[in-house]
Amino acid sequence: MKCKVGLLLALPPSHSSVATVHGLAQAALEAGHEVYLYLIDEGVKNASTPQYRSLAQLGAKVFICAYGCQQHHVSTSNIDPNMSLCGLVVLSGIIDACMPFLSFT
Repeated sequence: MKCKVGLLLALPPSHSSVATVHGLAQAALEAGHEVYLYLIDEGVKNASTPQYRSLAQLGAKVFICAYGCQQHHVSTSNIDPNMSLCGLVVLSGIIDACMPFLSFT
């Protein structure tokens, strides 16, 4: 059965949970599930990493908080075209639509 898996990541690339989120997202994609990943707060710093770019290229729907980019001085000029810059309304929709929804903060 295909699921919509939602993940929220608010941690910088140096945090150990970043690898966990990546692994969960990749496993869900490989199992044929839809993956919705929202990067917020310091999590926006992961948008430029090769492993998170690869998730977007593999079909994960990756959303980056525009306000988080502004607050953490993350440039939005080189965002991968497979990722979307957005606001918290999108996060609300992901939370409502996904089961399970996991938050790493």
